[in-house]
Amino acid sequence: MRVALALPDAQRVAQRLRSAGVEVVFAAGPRAAALVAADAAASGHDLTRADVLLVSGDRDSLTSDLVTMCDRSGTRIVARCRRDLDRRFAESLGVATVDADADPVDALHATPALPGPLTRGRAIVVWGPHGAPGRTTVSIELAYTLARGDRRVALADADTHAPSVALALGVPDEGPGLAAACRQAARGVLTPAELTRIAVPVEDVEVLTGINRPNRWPELSADRVTGALEAGRDWVDDLVVDVAAGLERDEEIVSDLDGPRRNAAALAALATADLVVGVVAADPVGVSRFVRAYPELRAAAGDAPIRVLVTKLRGGPLGIDARGQVRRTLERYTGADRSWFLPWEPRATDAALLAARPLARLAPRGPLPAAMRRFVDEAVAPDPARRRGRSARTAVAASAP
Repeated sequence: MRVALALPDAQRVAQRLRSAGVEVVFAAGPRAAALVAADAAASGHDLTRADVLLVSGDRDSLTSDLVTMCDRSGTRIVARCRRDLDRRFAESLGVATVDADADPVDALHATPALPGPLTRGRAIVVWGPHGAPGRTTVSIELAYTLARGDRRVALADADTHAPSVALALGVPDEGPGLAAACRQAARGVLTPAELTRIAVPVEDVEVLTGINRPNRWPELSADRVTGALEAGRDWVDDLVVDVAAGLERDEEIVSDLDGPRRNAAALAALATADLVVGVVAADPVGVSRFVRAYPELRAAAGDAPIRVLVTKLRGGPLGIDARGQVRRTLERYTGADRSWFLPWEPRATDAALLAARPLARLAPRGPLPAAMRRFVDEAVAPDPARRRGRSARTAVAASAP
């Protein structure tokens, strides 16, 4: 067996393989294989003579060009991965994966994992009225809270008026992002592997950045956004989508009835959503705006359930029993039988914005991340075991003397 290596510890691994009688034809740093694959003139390199390529599983090393080149030469790829994110990326390309600390000799015999049952993910759309109720903050915290455990989560910025996910996470917004995904969807070539290539991994969440200039909003047309979200369901378990506040349909005030609409992205996302999170600012203006816009939200969301999340809860603007006042108002005017609340934590959210990190990772024990975890566990991704445990405790407490 002839083996090529593109690893940070290539020389150490080569020594181990040679001691086991394996022929090593190429041993270089982790990005060497990707550079060879990108250079068409290097197609005759020793890399193509290998039976197996053992490569680092990060995105800089494992590229689509490398996979294509190895497919043509009949070279099997095995990716050594240290993170679950790298493992999922490699598996999306159909590449076998092993743990980075596994014995190199054993790693040579790894095969791609068989696909599991076909289960589609969800599109979770976060919407709130005008007035900065915290849509982007909720979208980010929701995505990173959902990413606990083995859930695959992505975050997409579909705001056509004021996109800000990239800025909040410190990600360059010059990348392809959601607009590129929409273009691929329009051509019918958007796949999970392509979404992984387009997205920017930020810790354990894949991020599809929004448009970097407001005048690019026509790129996010209704059909394109719908197609991108449909493809996203085959890509991750939960796709969190941040959308703009506007829900107006402006066909009657324009002359081109077939032209693009600036609010089409939000309307299309809501129409195809599996779950909608309605964000309400806990003050008289924020509650009033949400109540007045709720009929439009309900019509746009169709049959999708709406979970109402009240942000910036504090007593100042509402006086005594702010939580009860907001809950009763929403129940009376929107029919929401239950609402969830996030506390007003300006210092914590400012620190997260300064560090360009989600608060769920920067200060996971704080009041706001704890409230978001409760919202996710109860309203977005309920845990049946937790519900059974809570019911059992309630029954025991009720039967106690």
